[in-house]
Amino acid sequence: MSLMPSARGPRRGASRRRQPRRGIRLPGGARLDRWLDRLVDVAVIVALVVGGVALLLTLLLPFFRG
Repeated sequence: MSLMPSARGPRRGASRRRQPRRGIRLPGGARLDRWLDRLVDVAVIVALVVGGVALLLTLLLPFFRG
């Protein structure tokens, strides 16, 4: 292995593609996609909370009936 730099110059890592920024307004339906993503997120969280409460009530109710 030579300590002399090659004719092409120093080696660099693989180039990476730039990721699009989320802050930029995207054309057309991209804004709609963001709202749909948020709506799905809220729906999933609500479903998890409702399911968790139902599970707790199912498991704990026999203890209170005596």
